[in-house]
Amino acid sequence: QVQLVESGGGLVQPGGSLRLSCAASGFTFSNYWMYWVRQAPGKGLEWVSHINIGGGRTYYADSVKGRFTISRDDAKNTLYLQMNSLKPDDTAMYYCAAKFRGGNEYNYWGQGTQVTVSS
Repeated sequence: QVQLVESGGGLVQPGGSLRLSCAASGFTFSNYWMYWVRQAPGKGLEWVSHINIGGGRTYYADSVKGRFTISRDDAKNTLYLQMNSLKPDDTAMYYCAAKFRGGNEYNYWGQGTQVTVSS
């Protein structure tokens, strides 16, 4: 069955770094644009970043540009998000999601991994 499994979240101090991973299975990962979306406590979903098929183009929300880097390894069916210079405002549940060939709707979602930035 289709699975997206995030990992790598945790508690980190402001200014610290984390690397999130999203392991995909049950579908042809290389045919999907991949996304990171987050939800802070009491707030709605916020798009963070996405990457196209092949990984040649990446996109970031202004709030994370210059601090986060998205990447993918199609040989490992894995999506990554390197997060540096973390701020308390980055505290959220982070989800990976997939859109077939960059279509209008998300086809698959992971269960999320919690990131907490606090001293």
